[in-house]
Amino acid sequence: MKIEKLVEVNLRDIWKHEERDFSKWLSKEENILEIGKILNLSLVDVETEKQIGSFSCDIFCRDEFSDKKILIENQLEATNHCHLGELLTYSSGLDASIVVWIVKKARPEHAGAIKWLNEHFDNEVSFFLIEVHAYKIGDSNPAPKFEVIEQPNDFSVQVKNNNKVGEKSKKTQNYRFEFWTLFNEILAEKGYPFNKRKPTNNHWYDVSIGSSKCHIFISLVNKAKKIEVGIYVNDSKEQYDAIFTHKDEFELSMGCKFVFNRNNNKKSSTISTFILGLDFEHQDNYKDLMNKIIDLILKLRSIIKPYLL
Repeated sequence: MKIEKLVEVNLRDIWKHEERDFSKWLSKEENILEIGKILNLSLVDVETEKQIGSFSCDIFCRDEFSDKKILIENQLEATNHCHLGELLTYSSGLDASIVVWIVKKARPEHAGAIKWLNEHFDNEVSFFLIEVHAYKIGDSNPAPKFEVIEQPNDFSVQVKNNNKVGEKSKKTQNYRFEFWTLFNEILAEKGYPFNKRKPTNNHWYDVSIGSSKCHIFISLVNKAKKIEVGIYVNDSKEQYDAIFTHKDEFELSMGCKFVFNRNNNKKSSTISTFILGLDFEHQDNYKDLMNKIIDLILKLRSIIKPYLL
């Protein structure tokens, strides 16, 4: 067997121009998906060259679930003061909650600046510094690889949140964070059958199904010793009705009953079922529960597709 060497490729040999070539390539669905995985977000409504007054940023989008605004600036060179200033200017102009700087090389002083911003901003604004490299083996096509240099410190964010609540709430939030952290590990063991989300201390966890009208949700209801899993319809009674019309067929395919809640006085509607056995203080069955959740979600994603508008 012949063993080849991994060789790094000059980025300018792949993308001659940042705006016309690299930004255009990065904004394509399969590539922006990779950035979404790094951020643990579902990036939608992707725009290139978004205007901010007389200037324009490289890529602007939002997170499908939280609706947070995301700014992505690219630089096929080493970081410099000029681009750092532009990054902050564009962020303020667009009121971005997540700021991503993708570069060929992160200089230590600029990596330190991004670290400082994450430490001194509250958790409503997050900064990421990411290097992009490209490699090939022999005569193969180049393969890009992203490497995170700086990102928000989850632990410090967790501490900030815990300082704002009472002891009982802190304990509950810590249990939730532990649950979602282990859930992501189980997802990894299964080869990520769907995109993971960043672990939080919230009771919910969302999974994309490729529709702007609805998504799958998981909700931890420890008080009732159960986990709720289902479809969250954002703001479309038409979409809810399209699923409800096939209620019997849907439940037969899923092999279980669902609670259909149209919520006529609210924008959102839900269609959900429950997995029993959750107990934050007795975690021996966690892996079994998580495997049940993942299996249910995969089945739900497949069966719901014909009913999506």
